[in-house]
Amino acid sequence: MQADRQREPHSGKQVMADCTIVFAPLETTVTVPTGTTLLEAAGKAGISIDSVCGGDGICARCKMIVTQGEVGGDATALLTREEIRRGVVLACQSTVQSDLNVEIPQETRAVEKVVIDEDAQRFRALGAGIEERAFAKSPITSRVLLKMDPPTLENNLADCQRIRTHLEKLAGVSSVQTGLKVIQRMPRILRDSNYTVTATIGRRRGVAELMDIEPGDTSAKNVIAVVDVGTSTIVVHLVDSATTETIGAEACFNSQATYGREVTARMIAAEKRGPQRLQHLLVEDINSLISALAAARGVNPRDITAVVCAGNTAMTHFLLGLPTDNIRREPYIAVTTEPPPFRAAEVGIKINPRGLLFTVPGIGGWVGGDLAAGILATGMHDMDGIGMLIDVGTNGEVIIGNSEWLIACSASAGPCLEGAGVKCGMMATRGAIEKVYLDGKDIRYDVIGGGKPDGICGSGIIDVIAVMLKKGIIDRAGKLIKASDPGLHFKKEHGRFELASKRETLRGRPVCIFQEDIDNIVTAKAAIFAAAKIMLDRLDLKFSDVSTLMIAGGFGSYISLESATAIGLLPDLPGAKTLYVGNTSIWGAKLAALSGEAREALRNIVARTTYYDLMGTDDYVDQFKQAMFLPHTNIELFPSATTPTDPATEAS
Repeated sequence: MQADRQREPHSGKQVMADCTIVFAPLETTVTVPTGTTLLEAAGKAGISIDSVCGGDGICARCKMIVTQGEVGGDATALLTREEIRRGVVLACQSTVQSDLNVEIPQETRAVEKVVIDEDAQRFRALGAGIEERAFAKSPITSRVLLKMDPPTLENNLADCQRIRTHLEKLAGVSSVQTGLKVIQRMPRILRDSNYTVTATIGRRRGVAELMDIEPGDTSAKNVIAVVDVGTSTIVVHLVDSATTETIGAEACFNSQATYGREVTARMIAAEKRGPQRLQHLLVEDINSLISALAAARGVNPRDITAVVCAGNTAMTHFLLGLPTDNIRREPYIAVTTEPPPFRAAEVGIKINPRGLLFTVPGIGGWVGGDLAAGILATGMHDMDGIGMLIDVGTNGEVIIGNSEWLIACSASAGPCLEGAGVKCGMMATRGAIEKVYLDGKDIRYDVIGGGKPDGICGSGIIDVIAVMLKKGIIDRAGKLIKASDPGLHFKKEHGRFELASKRETLRGRPVCIFQEDIDNIVTAKAAIFAAAKIMLDRLDLKFSDVSTLMIAGGFGSYISLESATAIGLLPDLPGAKTLYVGNTSIWGAKLAALSGEAREALRNIVARTTYYDLMGTDDYVDQFKQAMFLPHTNIELFPSATTPTDPATEAS
């Protein structure tokens, strides 16, 4: 017999007891304290949920069915009477009050972690139009073979000094520090190995650390894990420090998405629950990828002596377990933008127990190490002409500059450009519509992995808006035009365009673009374009003065330049001036992992880059409003644009 599924929590003081939850159909069991939300319980059980609002109870994507037991929580208008009768609850708003049996519908579960093969391949090729930059080789960690003569009465140097003398000669280091645990083990290892040992050296800017010594010759076994700590995806590459070759790469979706696709939602969650849970999810993702790669490539985790990470400022804070409260509040101050190297074990990353964690330094509270790495990888800081780097994502970062100056800003675009915040949106995984185009007068689409569509991801969303504009289904204000297409449907004043009918889709639910979705996309693209326009205005420059426009980020690689220009997301520049530079975050991190010269260049980049706060400008709102049209109010900025329909509202 089923128990009552939902009730108000008991009043008065309650004893916090542990409850057991069985999640079906996965048959996964987890034990959590009373009062834990179902969303948090699922996360603890390692189940990824397609929640995008960060637990605020507004996206209604975390629906679960309680088949036995009691949960607490307030009523919500997001559930129908029929759903409530069947025991459907919002996981983020329902707290555990007893042992439970809970069913998680297929549509509630986020796509499980998958390898992003394209990212792994792009790293080796360094993307179209980018040449691999040459820096003097000096990895952040290295292993050096030391063949030393045993001590005698005439050669009676102490063990530490003997090793230091040989390191100075062979590794070119002038200052070496050593931890007590290494010194304690040193006498026995030296004598048992007849003074032939391998020293693991870590470089901490001007000082080298003797991290470990091992008997015999293990100098050829030294691997560095390079990580792009992205808001949407985590990408890990294992790099052989001796050959500088990438020996394997994998990626997964960031499990923090349980607390929201957009980084601000995660900051709020960290304030409410503490940063430890957000840190744990991130570290587990990194550990899983490193473990999978090491197993596949036959790498002993002890031979991974360093982890080099690049990410935005918030993600770096999450990784280190630092509070993010002040980043999102004026005057937007980070705890640190240049953390010193730590032991990776201090944050729970499972490599060599004495392995180092190096995080690429950031530029400001909202422009992090991923963009500093991007500047390094593209060589923007050495350009003669003016370069513009745009990272299209939840935060639309824009950097402009050359060898003489650099200026950076960030515009909050929200998660809709990456598929979240769109009713039929989804991550760029199997089943997502990734490309929409015209075939004569007919609208066609391509699906990731082939087969029937299950939703639409960011690149497809940008395409469909451009196609709808071109066909006159929407006007330049982004408003649906009634009776303009058979695929349009209106219920009262709420319109939607049906891209794929329920007969065509995987789950028998149509894939539609709603008016609210279009409004969100227009707002997001306006934020990014307005940021680029203001930066150029401040420098007394025009878009035509930009010699190279670089589109960065894993998501950016899949954007159609034609579609992005048609809707006014990207500036209208000749194709010859535009480069897709891909995941420059991990490319720059790799350079930093392998070269002290590159690490010094990063520090110089950060020091000479001016961070420009758009919120403090008088004309940002005005520029933003001008960019709220497709492609823009000032059509002269987009000479290649076609404008089939002008909105009546434009006159006002």
